[in-house]
Amino acid sequence: MADINHTMVTEFVLIAFEDLHQFQILLFMVVLLIYITCIGGNTIIYLLIKLDVSLHMPMYYFISVFAIVEIIFVSIIIPKLLDILIAASRKISFTGCFAQLYAFNSLGVAECYLLAIMAFDRDLAINNPLRYPSIMNKAFCIELAVAPWIIGFVLAAIPTTVTVELEFCGPNEVNHFFCDLAPIQNIACSNPCLSNLVTSSTAILATMVPFLTILGFYIHIIATISKIKSTVGKQKAFSTCSSHLIVASLFYGSAIVVYVRPKGSQHDKFLALVYTVIIPLLNPFIYTLRNKDVKAALRKSKLLRVLSQLRFSKTFVDVHSWKKELR
Repeated sequence: MADINHTMVTEFVLIAFEDLHQFQILLFMVVLLIYITCIGGNTIIYLLIKLDVSLHMPMYYFISVFAIVEIIFVSIIIPKLLDILIAASRKISFTGCFAQLYAFNSLGVAECYLLAIMAFDRDLAINNPLRYPSIMNKAFCIELAVAPWIIGFVLAAIPTTVTVELEFCGPNEVNHFFCDLAPIQNIACSNPCLSNLVTSSTAILATMVPFLTILGFYIHIIATISKIKSTVGKQKAFSTCSSHLIVASLFYGSAIVVYVRPKGSQHDKFLALVYTVIIPLLNPFIYTLRNKDVKAALRKSKLLRVLSQLRFSKTFVDVHSWKKELR
């Protein structure tokens, strides 16, 4: 009967970076700039791959899918963080919190498995170049691209369901800037041991399995590349993998530290900034600045020509240049 008298939580309060109150405006400006850059960069990559025929290959198809996932991934988290920083709107409804939690974890798992599929694609291209075009046909590419979404939605549902069934009867302050599993579980009135165990077990399936898969593929790739006698051939083979390897290392490094190790660290939200804000910002630059095909496509793209024409000198448009263009 005592449980009946408990006040059920209807909303949560995200503490975010309350202890850095004096830097809220600065942090807002930095995060907003990162968000705009991330959305813009990934959108350009997607459009470039979609419109440029020379990039209509499985590797770039998966990169375009990854760009879409990144856009949705950051849009689940960053707008609320901006709202907290500029308007101090820290409250989020119970339903909204768990919806954010589920969507974030679904997309996070999807990214993990999509990176593993991209490693499989590179391994197949390097170790079976003759069979590669027939194996990686359009239908198979679509199936591979859809699989991470399905895995993400299924795996994320397990810890989310266990967590939502916990009793939330009093404390509602979440020591994070978004609703994540460990911070929510830590404020539950009921014992969170089972939910913590389920979360860690699911995290192993969501992060360690694809991470070890990627590791296995790259060991196979490196073994094949080491047999190439030509130095130029080795560089060319490895250049197709370097961008993906950097992105995978950054993403898995931070995600594994947060989700597989014991929970409850005060530094979790700062580590979360790395894989929810910083890494999505870096990804478009890694895939463009380190990729000759993408840079070549950018140079010859109509999109870049249009952007290059929109030149501003301080606050005035260079009228003379526009007159020359019209002539």
